[in-house]
Amino acid sequence: MSAAPATPIRVLLADDQHLVRTGFRIILEVEDDITVVGEAADGARAVTMARATRPDVVLMDVEMPGMDGLEATRRITDDGPDAPAVLILTTFDRDDYLFTALRAGASGFLLKNGTPEELIEAIRVLARGDGLLAPEITRRVISTFVRPGDPAGTAHRGADAEAALGELTPREREVLVLLAAGSSNAEIATAMVLGEATVKTHVSRVLAKLGLRDRVQAVVFAYENGVVRPGG
Repeated sequence: MSAAPATPIRVLLADDQHLVRTGFRIILEVEDDITVVGEAADGARAVTMARATRPDVVLMDVEMPGMDGLEATRRITDDGPDAPAVLILTTFDRDDYLFTALRAGASGFLLKNGTPEELIEAIRVLARGDGLLAPEITRRVISTFVRPGDPAGTAHRGADAEAALGELTPREREVLVLLAAGSSNAEIATAMVLGEATVKTHVSRVLAKLGLRDRVQAVVFAYENGVVRPGG
């Protein structure tokens, strides 16, 4: 008896250009493990459709009429850890867009001049629950822009964040510090003299206790809440 096929990754496309959305759909629907569940031409529609179709990943343009992709990302991810992962797609290679997208809750950032293979792999990475950005890029942007106590905060900061941090064990807090440094599971295992399977369990518990989706959000959380400091 053959095994049942895996459930395809459900993707929502949000871009104000019809031809761009059509191109993405053609690229993605060739893949057996990806299905496009809808399209949105503006941010407000993307929010509505994300809540209606419950995709695994939203491909989000930045500049759209009305509500832009950054605000739409914030509203989508405000639905909690079960909200879809958001992959920001843009033609602009700008740190301020990248940082704003991260603070809004995006799990990845990809330039539109990338290849179809890069897009497909990015979707698969986010669907697995991983962040897309290289740790060094994340650290550079966060170190440049985040300052503890900055009033332009997110839902990750405040009494709820302090309470969540209080739930971490000393070992889990050490894992969070190493995550914020961009360490891989193997590097964390070496630093803490643990097996990689044990580290993976600790990482999962840290994300769950803090209500975070992936390692990218853990980096943002750690900097915004003073667990680590820029340049430290």
